[in-house]
Amino acid sequence: MRKVPRQISNRLPAAADLFAEKGLNDTKIEDVAAVTGVPKATLYYYFAGKEEILAFLLEDLLKDISEAVNAIVHTDGTGAERLELVIRAQLRAMAQRPAVCRALIGELGRAARMPVIAEMINTAYQKPVEALLLAGARDGSLVEQPDARSTSIALFGAVTINALMYLVTDHHLDETVVADTLYAVMFNGLRPRQGDEI
Repeated sequence: MRKVPRQISNRLPAAADLFAEKGLNDTKIEDVAAVTGVPKATLYYYFAGKEEILAFLLEDLLKDISEAVNAIVHTDGTGAERLELVIRAQLRAMAQRPAVCRALIGELGRAARMPVIAEMINTAYQKPVEALLLAGARDGSLVEQPDARSTSIALFGAVTINALMYLVTDHHLDETVVADTLYAVMFNGLRPRQGDEI
């Protein structure tokens, strides 16, 4: 895929609405051209097809998450405090692109660049979260995890699926409510603590 100029990439989110509404199978490249205002020939110059356009939109979402996560990882605070900020940043990025997230549900397996996207998730989220889990274990704000990589994958999955369920069913993601719920489950757990009533 060629480097996509900003004047074209800024128009592509309109394609996400189309993919979310109709799916890739029922969307023609002519439809994408119509909603984005980008000529069909120009779309084919930059993308091999609709799958690459969707992959591009997913990569753009991951870039935003990556930038937010990297900024948070390098701030002050305990591992637990920064991990909570990472979760909120991921939810915020997803809430800002609901159509991309809804398209993701139906078309994830078909995205042509899934190996690239998987590596981006690893770099953008999983490795920084692993570092925060280790930092939290060192500073005492988090318990040590037997496998920080598996824990980071579980956290990404929990946040992603929770956000997607809201975006697919309600088309609205209240990042504060979801973050608070996830925080309670992940940081406080589901089991009663000593002194809690059963």
